[in-house]
Amino acid sequence: MIARLKRSAKSDHLRKARLRKASDADEPGNQITAREVEDIEERSSPRTPVIYEIVRRLGDEEMARPITSLWWSGVAAGLSISFSLLAQAIIQTHLPPSPWRPLITDFGYSIGFVMVVMSRQQLFTESTITAVLPVMAELSLANLAKLTRMWVIVLLANFFGTLFAALFCSFAPVLTPELYQGMLEISRHIIGNGFGEMFFRGVAAGFLIAAMVWLIPGAEGAQFYVIVMMTWLISAGSFMHIVAGSMEGFMLVLSGALPWHSMITGFVLPVLTGNIVGGTALFALIAYAQVMKEI
Repeated sequence: MIARLKRSAKSDHLRKARLRKASDADEPGNQITAREVEDIEERSSPRTPVIYEIVRRLGDEEMARPITSLWWSGVAAGLSISFSLLAQAIIQTHLPPSPWRPLITDFGYSIGFVMVVMSRQQLFTESTITAVLPVMAELSLANLAKLTRMWVIVLLANFFGTLFAALFCSFAPVLTPELYQGMLEISRHIIGNGFGEMFFRGVAAGFLIAAMVWLIPGAEGAQFYVIVMMTWLISAGSFMHIVAGSMEGFMLVLSGALPWHSMITGFVLPVLTGNIVGGTALFALIAYAQVMKEI
């Protein structure tokens, strides 16, 4: 659908450019050919209202999906995102201790997000902008109910996926002792922070994920690099993502290093609230505000 909307927007721009060219054909110095007009349009980024419409329509489609589809897509996203922690552990165990090691290890964090986004699986934090824009465009109880339905299903499905992955990594003979200990070591960064600190780190992560979703329609063939750049920044900045972090939390709980209630009160509640605020109250509102007079 993104490609279809882009082609439609490009065709509109191309028609307008050709009309301008035709009307100015008799003016001296006008040497731009039809081929050059096409080259200009090919290199032009979509206008902000076009990006808004792409993201809004994606949200409409996602909210209209059956519960079964949302659930299994969310479970798949939870399983995929668990590879972020595994990739970080693999990189870390093969690097010597040094001040720069965390910056390289953080690239592993992007692996799960690449799998989720490129395969269009349902990730809760993506829906904090895609599903919110349709509600803001047409605020009604029906749309609010659709949004709530989607958020609850996708979040629970994401948690189910990461919990299954954590159980598999903890009790199945699939990891070497070094990798398992590496995953636990990386996961400990979610422990020992206050509620406010976790909340604001969640705000930053929610904003970055929403920004990533906003950037992807205009990225053309660079979508992979956009995903890697934005998610690496989340990990390098020690910001908190509710789904990727839940894999870390479940690993710690299953190892006995973190009580269940501490995970819920010290991680889930502040980070979930922060992600929603960052993705919805900040980025989605800003995105809507900058186009509301043009749509």
